[in-house]
Amino acid sequence: MKKTLLSGLFWVLLANLLVKPFWLLGIEVGVQNAVGTEMYGFYFGIFNITYIFNILLDLGVTNFNTRNIARHPKLIRKHLSGILTIKLLLLGLYLLVTFSTGALLGYGSDQFYLLSWLTLNQFLSSLILYLRSNFEGLLLFKWDSLLSVMDRVLMIVICGMMLWGPMGHMTIFHFVYAQTAAYLLTAGTALAVLIKKTGLNRLHWNMPFTLAIIKKSLPFALLVLLMASYNRIDPVLLQQLSPKGHGNLNAGIYAGAFRLLDALTMIAYLVSIPLLPVFSKMTKTHRESGVATEIASTTRLTFSTMMVFAITAAMALACISEDLMKLFYSENEQDYAAVFGILVFGIIPISITYIFGTLLTANGNLKQLNIFAALSLGLNIVVNIVCIPRWGAIGSAWAGLTAQTFMAVAQMATALRIFKMQPTVNYILKLAFFTLSIAGCTICLPHIAPWWATLAITAVLSTGLAMILRLIDIKEIIQIVKNNE
Repeated sequence: MKKTLLSGLFWVLLANLLVKPFWLLGIEVGVQNAVGTEMYGFYFGIFNITYIFNILLDLGVTNFNTRNIARHPKLIRKHLSGILTIKLLLLGLYLLVTFSTGALLGYGSDQFYLLSWLTLNQFLSSLILYLRSNFEGLLLFKWDSLLSVMDRVLMIVICGMMLWGPMGHMTIFHFVYAQTAAYLLTAGTALAVLIKKTGLNRLHWNMPFTLAIIKKSLPFALLVLLMASYNRIDPVLLQQLSPKGHGNLNAGIYAGAFRLLDALTMIAYLVSIPLLPVFSKMTKTHRESGVATEIASTTRLTFSTMMVFAITAAMALACISEDLMKLFYSENEQDYAAVFGILVFGIIPISITYIFGTLLTANGNLKQLNIFAALSLGLNIVVNIVCIPRWGAIGSAWAGLTAQTFMAVAQMATALRIFKMQPTVNYILKLAFFTLSIAGCTICLPHIAPWWATLAITAVLSTGLAMILRLIDIKEIIQIVKNNE
């Protein structure tokens, strides 16, 4: 099973690392520079409204489907037709909620026009994720990897032509139209491949099936809604709570700083994609046999690897934040750097959440996860209300980091207790020594080396130290690849 996990990780990471960093740091940065910080903030605030309520298009069906198909792959043909019908019906609920929220927030005609296109894009994105969940559940990671980057590749081509090519003009609305075209083509391709591989019954409305699926999916839906809220509500609160006339500007600054964190968390997210079906199979076996050794081994392997990456990235990038922001943006660089220097440390708790949250989700511990997410959301809102009027985007960055850290600690403690995983004193000391060593390195290097050399030297030292301490165990990875588990 570990070999399946590593194979899935390889294909998913390969495809996404080739495409998504360029999308986030090339195209999105280019768009923000082209349209300006304030106009991008106008877009980003509305986008996050549609993102938060995206779960109403799914109600947890995608996560449920990945877990269920991984355990019962023969059900895919029966479920595909019924769930596609459900998603079409949920579109009506989503439109009602998002447009009602826009009205409550006092949106004008331009905001509602942008909201209309963004709701369409969210529906298409949700449809693609559901279709991909079938490939994930069947452990067809090569197809999943291809589909995971297809929309971004298409958008890179379209937006690249507008930013640097013969079309030569970009507005925020052009950016949104490009997303729509790319999502449509990707969703059509995913559906065609899935039909060819599994067959598709005629779409039909089946009330008992619909109620059964939604009943099983609602805990997933609540969890996703709460987690999306505490992770994405900051720009919305910035628009509403900032001093008059500064809402869109603060949201734009936050968006510019958040973008690089988003690129970094992509690694943790991509690890969690094959991790969910793998953990689902393991937890089923664990309940039947009472043996948790493989779960503990897999968790430690992924946790150690992700902590080496997250700690190194957070500390190194925080120390060179001003140089990075000057590299990417043409205005407000110091404001971006101040916010990014706080936000970037979120990669550590977010990575922990993707590992232990995935394990708890696979094991069905949704009640605990929903309680933690609700508390994190409340904490985020309270800190934002206190901090935004005084410190703007910097205050919101502290609010986000506080909520993420609480969620990570709560999930990790719960998973360790449920699965009786006890980290040894030796392991804790190794991780602490690694952290302090990287901290010292990243504090000293910027004073004697340029930013690019700081990154390169830190990466080499981090990798070497992790191997010496056996936080990254090359022998174990090679053994997993060799074994046909």
